[in-house]
Amino acid sequence: MPVLVGSQIQAGGGTDLPGVGFSVATWYAPDGTVWPLTDPDSGWFTLADGVSGLDAASISITTDDRPRGGVRVRHIQPGQRIITWPIRVEGEDHQAFINLWRAVGTAFTQTSRLGPGELEIARPDGTARRVTAYYQEGFEGQGKQGYGTIADFFVLTLLCEDPYWRDVTPQVIHRETATGVDFQSPYPSVSSAQVLGATTIENPGDAIAWPNWVVTGPASLLTATLTTTGESFQLNPNATAIGHGNLLAGEQVTISTDPPQVRFGSTNWIGALNWPGAVLWGIPPGTVDVTFQLDGSGAGSAIDLVFYPLYETA
Repeated sequence: MPVLVGSQIQAGGGTDLPGVGFSVATWYAPDGTVWPLTDPDSGWFTLADGVSGLDAASISITTDDRPRGGVRVRHIQPGQRIITWPIRVEGEDHQAFINLWRAVGTAFTQTSRLGPGELEIARPDGTARRVTAYYQEGFEGQGKQGYGTIADFFVLTLLCEDPYWRDVTPQVIHRETATGVDFQSPYPSVSSAQVLGATTIENPGDAIAWPNWVVTGPASLLTATLTTTGESFQLNPNATAIGHGNLLAGEQVTISTDPPQVRFGSTNWIGALNWPGAVLWGIPPGTVDVTFQLDGSGAGSAIDLVFYPLYETA
């Protein structure tokens, strides 16, 4: 399912998708520059034919032979994503063309020095997905008569470590300790619904999403459980490896699940987890039930969970 269809590139920043509007592609280079890829007015734009690698990436399946014939699937591993992306560059004269050619090429090849960039595909409904990518090969002109003077094109190959496309809009879950009130005085009342405890989370993506957590004190112990699977972890600021004591009001600990990391400011707090039993669980697609238990909580205690849904396709 190439994102760019037909042969007509429309001026104004998009590729015409007949009857449904425009699809817009953008490259975010690691040096912070932004490169629109579907606007011919910029002097470079994506060719309609030749884009590939935007749908489900390949997977590797490990099998064992069965005694009675056939195989049994033992493990399935998503592989790397390879994207092919043709770009045409043109200028008013030779020098203008060469300047653009060099600049566009550097926007991609710099990933070998500065780290990966991001390719974004935005759809007519306003949604967008990104994938992190490295330049692998392809920045080379056609070397044929009629090319290389004021116009030429190259076909990039981009390698993506993570095969999944990431939503640009995060899912944010905020839970805090409710303010205690007297149910009967001066009249029947209830506390805020944003309280710690049982919570339902919706992951609209196609794959397990790996969240980041921020725990705000006061707190003496966090227990986070994915009820669906029973996986859980505990964060204990009183752990021997940490020796900090209870989190005070306003103190924060940040937990990353991919890669696993726990930070209190600039300090490594990985030892605050209940190893070896701790599982920094991901959020499966669909609706899942989780439980946050925060011991020693008080006014201002909170948990913030943020994740980006992951998708098979752009």
